Amino acid sequence: MTEKGRPQERGHPVEETGVRSAFAPPSGVPLPSSQTEDEHPTSEFALPEGLSAPPAPVEDEYPTSEFALPEGVRKPAHPEPGSAFTPPDGIPVLGNLVRPGAPWQDRMRTMVRLPLGERPVPERPRRTDEEDGENGPSAPRVLDLTLRIGELLLAGGEGAEDVEAAMFGVAHAYGLDRCEPTVTFTLLSITYQPSLVDDPITLSRTVRRRGTDYNRLAAVFRLVVDITDGDVTLEEAYGRLAEIRRNRHPYSKGTLTVASGLLAGAASTLVGGGWLVFFLAAAGAMLGDRLAWFSSKRGLPEFYQFVVAAMPPAMFGAAVELFADDFGVQLRASAVVTGGLFPLIPGRALVAAVHDGLTGFYITASARLLEVVYLVVGIVCGVLLVVYVAAEMGAGFVPDGLDTRTRPAVQLLAAMLLTLAFCVLLQQERATVLLATLNGGVAWLVYGAMADVGGAEPVAATAAAAGLVGLFGQLMSRYRFVSALPYVTAAIGPLLPGSAIYFGLIGIAQGHMNQGLGNLSKAAALALAIAIGVNLGNELARLFITAPGRQTPLPGRRAAKRTRGF
Repeated sequence: MTEKGRPQERGHPVEETGVRSAFAPPSGVPLPSSQTEDEHPTSEFALPEGLSAPPAPVEDEYPTSEFALPEGVRKPAHPEPGSAFTPPDGIPVLGNLVRPGAPWQDRMRTMVRLPLGERPVPERPRRTDEEDGENGPSAPRVLDLTLRIGELLLAGGEGAEDVEAAMFGVAHAYGLDRCEPTVTFTLLSITYQPSLVDDPITLSRTVRRRGTDYNRLAAVFRLVVDITDGDVTLEEAYGRLAEIRRNRHPYSKGTLTVASGLLAGAASTLVGGGWLVFFLAAAGAMLGDRLAWFSSKRGLPEFYQFVVAAMPPAMFGAAVELFADDFGVQLRASAVVTGGLFPLIPGRALVAAVHDGLTGFYITASARLLEVVYLVVGIVCGVLLVVYVAAEMGAGFVPDGLDTRTRPAVQLLAAMLLTLAFCVLLQQERATVLLATLNGGVAWLVYGAMADVGGAEPVAATAAAAGLVGLFGQLMSRYRFVSALPYVTAAIGPLLPGSAIYFGLIGIAQGHMNQGLGNLSKAAALALAIAIGVNLGNELARLFITAPGRQTPLPGRRAAKRTRGF
């Protein structure tokens, strides 16, 4: 025994730590000899002696991923649309979805119509400018520029889908690929998601004033084309945008007033009026235009501006009914009133409303249609006020008093003059006026050949003529890479249902409700035929016809589908 009463192994003294290890051998049992790790591994997963390890599996023969497809199962050719997972083939690049060198409208419209998870990544890395540092322009500045461009397009009358495509194209060109633009009637917003872990950036802008200036619209389109081609830095884009805003209108107010009179006179000639009717309708429209400008400067809402502008043509028509027989002149008051109301018919807003509805932007389409209804009601109120007063004075308006005899040469010249005047009212570029005027002449030729010569229904003839207007307008726009509105909006002027609106108003004013509502229903049918025909012509041009220098059609173009009802 040791001094402290603890046993001492033979030849192996024990440390005096006060604690005895549980793994120490008992007294009298010798310790094992020193052993190496290689001879006696301590792992319980080690192979026993005499067993050889299996050969290492080949990675290609035995994939280790539990998500790998089993043998004999084919990989699906196309992933399910709208899937939240990355497609098996990866996210495609933009060049695989559209033809090389396609117009930005086609490329960006294809991008917007794709689900967010299937949209391609930018074709080029995010651009870097010297003033912006190595990381490129800041996202809030790019989004602000995008909203400003979208505001000008929407205020100029562009459809919601084209505005979204332009906004997405600008953001995509500066490297912001995870963007979601949203366009409604008066509100624009865009959201950018930097990554899955970063907070999204959302900016919005309100469109408070909408004006018709297709010259400015064309300049904005040229800016978008240069941005999407990669030729404009962010600072240059801001400078050009400020210059576009400062540009004056190409035509003065006096020129616009004269153009309004020429449009009214040409419209009265289309419905059978002579030279005296031409000048009376022109005088009434010019006076109404001046009164509308006066009301606008005094801050009256647009509804009351239309009420005031519709009263002078009706007053000239009432004067014809009251005093034409006293002077021995045979004039038709209906032609005077119909021509004078033509500059007030909101054909541009109606076409844009139907286009938005057909492409799936139902909120914007509803708001535009409501705007059209209010403007038409304003015209109705202005005409009915004069009609009631004139009826008390003894003027008897004849609801079916138009001279419908066919004068092909005179009516063709009147239709082209009407289109030319409409181009001036829309503030179009001078380079587009001639083509738009020819397009309007073609529309009237088709309508006259089908309705007057062929005996077709006016609605069908109007739809066919409007379809050709949309087709030719889209061809011209794709040839010049600009908006189609300058070539389309003025060209549908000769097809607008001015006479049907007038007869509907007279029928209601005289108590012939069935006749009046029937004429108003006919006017609505003609207006819808114009809008649908124009949209169909545009879609046919995009679907089957390539831009200059392109040989292949657009593959896999997604439809503007918003619901899954079937």
